Amino acid sequence: MLRVLLKLTAGVVLCVLATTAPAPALTLEQVGEFEEPIYVTSDPGNPDRLFVVERRGTVVLVQNGETKPFADIRTKVSTEGEGGLLSIALSPDFSRSGRFFLYYTDTDKPAGEIHVAEMTASGNSAASSTLRDVIPSIPHPEDTNHYGGQLQFGAGGALFISTGDGGGGDDEHHNSQNPTSLLGKILRLPSPGPLATPAVWSRGLRNPFRFSFDRLNGDLWIGDVGQGKKEEIDFAAAPGAGEGANFGWNCFEGTLPGPATDPECAGTEAADFVPPLFEYANPPADCAAVIGGYVARGPGLADLYGRYVYGDLCASEVRSFSPSFPSLSDRSEGLEIANLNSFGEDACGRLYAISGEGPVYRLVGETSSCPVATPAPPHYDPALVPAYVAIRAVSRKVKRNRRGLITAWVTPCDGRRGDPVTLWRGQRNVGTGRLDRACSVRFRPRISRRSSFRATVRGDGYYLPAISRKVTIKPVRRHRHR
Repeated sequence: MLRVLLKLTAGVVLCVLATTAPAPALTLEQVGEFEEPIYVTSDPGNPDRLFVVERRGTVVLVQNGETKPFADIRTKVSTEGEGGLLSIALSPDFSRSGRFFLYYTDTDKPAGEIHVAEMTASGNSAASSTLRDVIPSIPHPEDTNHYGGQLQFGAGGALFISTGDGGGGDDEHHNSQNPTSLLGKILRLPSPGPLATPAVWSRGLRNPFRFSFDRLNGDLWIGDVGQGKKEEIDFAAAPGAGEGANFGWNCFEGTLPGPATDPECAGTEAADFVPPLFEYANPPADCAAVIGGYVARGPGLADLYGRYVYGDLCASEVRSFSPSFPSLSDRSEGLEIANLNSFGEDACGRLYAISGEGPVYRLVGETSSCPVATPAPPHYDPALVPAYVAIRAVSRKVKRNRRGLITAWVTPCDGRRGDPVTLWRGQRNVGTGRLDRACSVRFRPRISRRSSFRATVRGDGYYLPAISRKVTIKPVRRHRHR
């Protein structure tokens, strides 16, 4: 039996501070049986086209009661330990571009590196030849657990990525608090396309196997698997949605002191970290591993609407709470799913639950139909053109606290006049300008320290998104005349 997310130190089944009466009955509607399913999502433009991720490295399309192979990268994927193909995210313009992204661990030894890659679909399948990395592979040496594994698109079309702390116990590899490590983090890729290193968005996480954005307001929700004391659900409100947040591991485990073996824990206190919105105890017996879910926003779910739905791998129970009073409102929804591996959400907000033993279920209340008509099947444009962004600084040296002049050009140029181009200083958005007749845009950032800049352009139905090379500007002191 598949046991992803198992922790080094086990704990008992779910314990809560308080419970409330269950909501009007929900039921489970099975949408299919699969081989070790681990995630499910839908076409952003058609909620009735479901994509079920199988851990071994395959994606299955479910539509009109039929299942058919969609993608197969089994030759690239290692399922050792907690590895595998762990999730996918379909581009917001999937119906036009066919682009989707995959999070998997590869077959390298001794432990699989983490890959975030892109594939392009044509019709109802995606050829393995289209697979290519969009970030440099992330080393994950020695241990085969705590991979994280979630991809989600967030505000502005950025791709967000969750990574675990590197495995073992006590964050023995010292990654979660290390700001230069990409492990134990939520990462952000502003414009997934050409190979680029993602920026650290949030840190201090142990194994954020599942996270989500509230489709109504963009709030960030993270289910972070604990070690031996606490399972926690972290929260960060939009519009910041966790930017720069430190959730505390391994200085803290939930609200309790943690192993604090990371050097960055020295001299810190609880107030230095974002505490969990909700946590539950993990006493030393059996096992526990939180499965983060979604805020319910779909049709026909009665008073489940607006509540956060979550579960636990070992307890096999679907639960929910109100974000306003998490502990006091926590309750069982009366649904049990053996080997609960994940939740999913389709384009109309309906929720799904996945059993690692094979079944994938839709959570059904008064109705399970979407309030809008189902769109026609997608028609992909096979002629998407790669965009290219050039960037140049008029001078690489500027007097301190003066403004530099940076120009960016975008090619191909046809029809792109007025398109937005964004300038980035590291992971910070400096500003956005519009392309002029020459398909160029100028920026004048103030230079107070050595700074490296990149420019990005978004994709559309004709062009793929792109990011420029770096250009660095150094401040210099003013010379005194003698």
